Amino acid sequence: MTQWAPIDERARIGVLDALRALALLGIFVVNLETFNRPWDTLADGMREGLAGADVAVAWCIQVLVTGKAWLLFSLLFGIGFALVQQRGVSDAVWKRRTWILLVIGLLHGVLLWPGDILRTYALAAFLLLALRGLPPPRQRDLGLMLYLGIWAMFAALMALAGDIELPADDAAAIAGRVYAEGGWVAVTAQRLRDLSTMLGSDLMSVPAALGMFLIGGWLLRSGRIRDADAHLRWHRLMAGAALPAGLLASVAIVSTVGLNVTQAGGFDRWMLALALLQVAALPTALGMLSLVVLAWRRPRWRGALDRLAPAGRMALTHYLMQSLVASTLFYGYGLGQFGQWGPAMLLALAVVVFALQVLASHWWLARFRFGPVEWLWRWWTYGHRPPLRRMPVDA
Repeated sequence: MTQWAPIDERARIGVLDALRALALLGIFVVNLETFNRPWDTLADGMREGLAGADVAVAWCIQVLVTGKAWLLFSLLFGIGFALVQQRGVSDAVWKRRTWILLVIGLLHGVLLWPGDILRTYALAAFLLLALRGLPPPRQRDLGLMLYLGIWAMFAALMALAGDIELPADDAAAIAGRVYAEGGWVAVTAQRLRDLSTMLGSDLMSVPAALGMFLIGGWLLRSGRIRDADAHLRWHRLMAGAALPAGLLASVAIVSTVGLNVTQAGGFDRWMLALALLQVAALPTALGMLSLVVLAWRRPRWRGALDRLAPAGRMALTHYLMQSLVASTLFYGYGLGQFGQWGPAMLLALAVVVFALQVLASHWWLARFRFGPVEWLWRWWTYGHRPPLRRMPVDA
């Protein structure tokens, strides 16, 4: 039987690690707000009562980061799957890898943060396996149809729904008190309740993620990642046209509708705006990817991006660590800062924590081959323990 093993680090594509690190920062910037709000209120948009720098930061995050970071990360997941497929890894190994990711995601959702994305990725990855044989152009087209179709359908439903009256509900207030004041058992029970209510969102998030996985696979298999020099025209088009178009569309939507239900004048208008923002996020994410790919070709920018890359190699470890830091800081069983920090302070926290993670990644990977969670994931996936500590010859 073939002894499958983790990919040799010399065969890694460095720009993907840098992109993964940047996406990880963006995801953390967005996720921190969810550690300070009851889940039932997140769909309402920006918190009421904010002013000054908090409003400016919330506006910038909505335009530049929200919806874009997770799309970029999803594209990278699809690229990673295509890389694994090119190595000839068996279906059984891929399924075991995906089941483990699903378990990690569910544990993360219950024990740290109910907004976990790993569960969604795992469910989409099972579907991705069935589509692995599609030729690259078909992967691209199906990916676009899935992603844009989901949000177009949602936008149409919101446009036809008219005014939506939200029922009065004390659940959000109760959840807020639990997160702010509860002990670990009470908060974990609330996380479990929130996670159970979010499973219905998989009907939209899983097809959307699958669409991005397919587009990511097309990016690799078409040569746009491995041989960027042969596709410079495409990357320049994405960075010079798609990225500005996506950002301008986002600015127009936010400027017209606002940042929350109150400013939008109704929940249905706000939901319609969010759907349109997700459509605009696709060219933005593709443009961001191409911008980094183009920057990687220039020695000066490549040096700066290369310093971020180690964090991308430990993205799973850092993703879970970010939740551990945030839950300890904000929940009642930790420092109890729930609801006390505005967007400006949360952005500063994200930058500081990420900078520390980059430094920690350099220290760790100088001594070990993988991040700790990545190492465990590989061990459980391939059925044998890969060496963790670097040998002197690796120096």
